[in-house]
Amino acid sequence: MAIGALQGVSQGQGFVDRRELYDSGVHRALQAGIVGRGKVGAESIVLSGGYVDDEDYGSVVIYTGEGGRDQNSGRQIANQSFSRGNQALVTSCLEGTPVRLVRKMNVEGNDVSGPKYRYDGLFHVESYWQETGLDGHQVCRFRLVDERAYQGYLGSNSPTELNHSTSARRVESVVQRVVRDTALGRRVKELHDYTCQVCGGRLHCVGGPYAEAAHIRPVGRPHNGPDDLSNLLCLCPNHHVLLDRGALVIDQNWNVQPLATKLRMVDRHKLDPAQTSYHWSIWRNESD
Repeated sequence: MAIGALQGVSQGQGFVDRRELYDSGVHRALQAGIVGRGKVGAESIVLSGGYVDDEDYGSVVIYTGEGGRDQNSGRQIANQSFSRGNQALVTSCLEGTPVRLVRKMNVEGNDVSGPKYRYDGLFHVESYWQETGLDGHQVCRFRLVDERAYQGYLGSNSPTELNHSTSARRVESVVQRVVRDTALGRRVKELHDYTCQVCGGRLHCVGGPYAEAAHIRPVGRPHNGPDDLSNLLCLCPNHHVLLDRGALVIDQNWNVQPLATKLRMVDRHKLDPAQTSYHWSIWRNESD
């Protein structure tokens, strides 16, 4: 497997067809949209417009996983699962390894000899979840972020979302940024005395206690969760990661699955049940 940038291939480079992509090593599959192995990670994906649930915002892509699609009609006719190529993208997220992204270009006019695909560089899988797609079946969804934006805002703000052009030339872009209020993060930790709402643990470090503020419903596209106290939890690092990756699921009655425990609450911190309902909707299959 070849993960990451390839020698001799530049960002913005065009390719006539899938065969040329294959021969170059950029995307080593003639049909599949994901190249990779579950235990190693994903090498590359092609954003071709084949899945109606895909969303392309330039430096941020909401990508639909593979499987369950009728090849003739293009409609989703079955549920997807985190297996095969979808599992490879999950591994890329957990391991922090980049994925090459190829876009199918909108070719204008009658020029059938020019490039139809463009290599648009390295992207990172920031998060993943499941939801009901436009055709009524469960689909796996992945939020991918351009490496430059990902590195620029890692650990603080949501990555920049840029408009993009279908041509390879550089154009002026409009920048939108979701800024997370760190004062709110401090407030939720103070309300819970830096004690994890799942396990009750309180980490004591040199200089003071440590905890993390975790959003129940993720902020940013496509979730657009609110950045306020009603959507924030105080968690230890372990349970923050497990919550974000679907290994812990909070239901509408504040039960933490699969631990079968109740979320610890304090009177001064009121959570919004609508946010836990959303959280449950995107992870409920993983809790079964």
